[in-house]
Amino acid sequence: MSTAERRFVIEVSSLVDKTVSVVMVDGKTYTGTLVGIDPGSLSLCISDARGPDGQIIPKIVISGSRVAEILFVEKAFDLKGLAERLERVFPKMVKLYEKEGFIWVMDRIKVTQDGVVEGTGPAAERVQRIYQQFVQETKGE
Repeated sequence: MSTAERRFVIEVSSLVDKTVSVVMVDGKTYTGTLVGIDPGSLSLCISDARGPDGQIIPKIVISGSRVAEILFVEKAFDLKGLAERLERVFPKMVKLYEKEGFIWVMDRIKVTQDGVVEGTGPAAERVQRIYQQFVQETKGE
């Protein structure tokens, strides 16, 4: 498998557990959470899907031969914005690792798009509160 093929499989696999819209070759669209994908055939399994007529489908398996496009519809998490917010409270103690998908605060508290994943104590609790407030504020955008 070439590097480009590996990257393609990694990118497609990164959509698992994310909200996607799948446009079929006949123009119909299904939107829901991608729960499984066969990288070889691009066959998909989507849960909590909304069909073209608005009907809710608990789970649907779609043949890859019928898929025209897979669109990632969730807004990407603004890790840089969160880092800037944390920097205001913890000046010169915040390091953003955007490519790796996390922020280090005080070299001991690790924050991802899911919140505080490493670190304990009052500072970690404060970081988690700032994260939660940031998520609430950016949800409405």
